[in-house]
Amino acid sequence: MIPMISASTIYSTLGNNSSLIPLAIKDIANSCGLTTASYMAGDKFEGKDRFIDEFGTQAIWLGGIPTYKFILGKLLCFPKNLDPNIDVRIFKDKGIIEAAKEFAPTKEIQSAIENAAKNKKYLKNITMAKFIASTALTALTYLGLTKFRHKYTENQIKKEYFAQKDEIETCKNISFTGGIQDFMFDPVRNLMIVDGVITGERLTHARNPQDLTGYVIKEGSFWAFMYLAGPMISKALERHSEKYFNKSIDLDARVIESEQLKQSFADGSMAKHLEAFKLADKSNIDMYRFAVNPETDNLVVEIAKKSDIITLYEKSGQVDTRKYIDLSDLRGIANKIEKLFGQYEASGETIDEFFKSVRKLKRLSVIKNMGACIAALGVISPLIMLAIRKFSKDSDYQVKKDVEAKLAQSNNSSTDE
Repeated sequence: MIPMISASTIYSTLGNNSSLIPLAIKDIANSCGLTTASYMAGDKFEGKDRFIDEFGTQAIWLGGIPTYKFILGKLLCFPKNLDPNIDVRIFKDKGIIEAAKEFAPTKEIQSAIENAAKNKKYLKNITMAKFIASTALTALTYLGLTKFRHKYTENQIKKEYFAQKDEIETCKNISFTGGIQDFMFDPVRNLMIVDGVITGERLTHARNPQDLTGYVIKEGSFWAFMYLAGPMISKALERHSEKYFNKSIDLDARVIESEQLKQSFADGSMAKHLEAFKLADKSNIDMYRFAVNPETDNLVVEIAKKSDIITLYEKSGQVDTRKYIDLSDLRGIANKIEKLFGQYEASGETIDEFFKSVRKLKRLSVIKNMGACIAALGVISPLIMLAIRKFSKDSDYQVKKDVEAKLAQSNNSSTDE
């Protein structure tokens, strides 16, 4: 079944700093801008070289680690008949392991968790191995792309060079002239490791000073607006909303857009749900059991499910106890809701006025954040590169000139012989 795409889902995804989708959108804008600038600054060879670099790297960057992790997970789990979907972090606490088995959504998952508990040392080792191997294989795949790109561009230049040379010879004959835990389990931080390798490779293997200058600008802006600026802009906009409007917008957009949350504020039932949540929070195990128990009827827990802090098993809609639940994030959701609820009670606004304002502020924050990063990566950075090239002493594509110079030298040497 294809999930429904709504405005809340779109804003939630674009505003999620742990999602790969905002990174992909920013990178597409960056790649399009840089490829266009390369065609404008140089010629078809530079444009094609940049196109292969940007979009080939993007495919490896986004698909490499997940693909290798999936394949390695299947292969490494096979000898012990382990479920590759089980998150090793659930075995940190014996009480949580027992609760995970007790509240497993199916008998098969319960059996899989029991088997994994017996082999938790092996599971821990292969999780680490899978992370290291998938990252290394992705980096090696990129290095392979770089070798291919350099060779391809050189061969294309050679083809044109010899074709033009043949034309000149023919004319003479007829008298004419002429791209550890936090990193292991966070998909965005996974990519940061790969990007570190890509950036290092690009800078150390730059083919000439012109190539190096371009990569310094490209990689600098990439790291700044792909990874660093997004969360910083998001926090700044959240502080602005609280300071000037006394409205918190740090909840997931799907939660803020939810009619269920709005109704619970309107009828005051949210206070009871928050109180029940706090009463259940006697220890980590009690909190975990409260969160995964299918009989729990608590809006805070439901909101945590909407925010992807608690993962559901698709076939039954119950909590998938193979997946890790960050209890600090779960408690953080309660604190955010309590703050927003207090702001509503102190606002003097009607429920419709309050939520209309909060939703508008949340949407604008996501749009401004994405817009600023896309503009920087897709327009400003390519324009800076283009300006530097256009105002430099030699704006021609240096790689092409270097290859042609070598070919000319080689040809002269063979002629002298």
